[in-house]
Amino acid sequence: MTQLILSTPPALSKADEATLLDLYVRGTPENTLRAYERDLIYIEAWKQATFEAPLAWPEDEAVALRFLLDHSRDLTEVDAAQSVAKTLISAGLRKTLKCPAPATLDRRIASWRAFHRMRNLPSPFETPQIRQARAKARRAAARAPKPKSQNPITLKVLEKMLLTCGPNLRGLRDRAILMLGWASGGRRRSEITGLMFEDISLKEFEDKGFIWIRLLETKTTSKSNTPRLVLKGRAAQALVDWIAAGNITDGPLFRPISKARRPLKRQLHPDAIRTIVKYRLVKAGYPEDFASPHGLRSGFLTEAALRGTPIQAAMRLSLHKSLAQAQKYYDDVDLQDNPATDLLG
Repeated sequence: MTQLILSTPPALSKADEATLLDLYVRGTPENTLRAYERDLIYIEAWKQATFEAPLAWPEDEAVALRFLLDHSRDLTEVDAAQSVAKTLISAGLRKTLKCPAPATLDRRIASWRAFHRMRNLPSPFETPQIRQARAKARRAAARAPKPKSQNPITLKVLEKMLLTCGPNLRGLRDRAILMLGWASGGRRRSEITGLMFEDISLKEFEDKGFIWIRLLETKTTSKSNTPRLVLKGRAAQALVDWIAAGNITDGPLFRPISKARRPLKRQLHPDAIRTIVKYRLVKAGYPEDFASPHGLRSGFLTEAALRGTPIQAAMRLSLHKSLAQAQKYYDDVDLQDNPATDLLG
């Protein structure tokens, strides 16, 4: 990351540059840093292939406009933009010649703007011409949003997945991951793998069967507003069983397991949650693309809706800030399954 963040004004000393760079890195969530890296690699490759030149700081408005135009249409006709796209596809940086999703273009532009801010430079994407072009491009390429998971992992599905988790170390770990990820409100992959042993409290487990979980940072909260969540019943027991079997006393809560069937010291990568969900779905008799890890999140909210749980109560665990966003999961519940239809009996 050090190469992408900073080119400070000449008045700063080298020591100040290094300090400011460290401040940017420490003050930015890891997921955002990874996205910045991927976007910078793509943008650099695109400009090199298009203009045979490196990125400029600040970037020229004509370059920014060309980037916007090249990523706001299908590139099925033979022209210079198609040639560049094929180069990026060959490099594994682009998938197809089809128009990228508006959200993908917005994210890359947002990253490019952020790089300018980090260098204290004006961004070409703020000019009236490009702002208007972006708005038109977004409308022209608008498409119905796809669900993050093809199906929600409701309790019925989750139970079948849990039955595939045996008493061995891997089974105990996967059971704890699935149950914590679902029962604590539908946690995201990075939130699960980012948990440390120090982030949980077992003090009330023996007496009350509670485990308190502290999430240092999520998509909707920051380190200055650390939420506490509670894990109860079978989910709490599953986590305790994994901690005991894995002899986890500090460091990452969830870890890879070696060929010698011992937990490693490093934490799981967020992509491992995808692998675990897919593996357990297949073992449970579902197609591997039945659901993604986000199905734990959508499944929790869907199940809450099916049981008539007030949406505000579910949101306290899911940590949704937007009522409208959480309401989408409640709206997805079939009308005949809505508990309100049984009020008369």
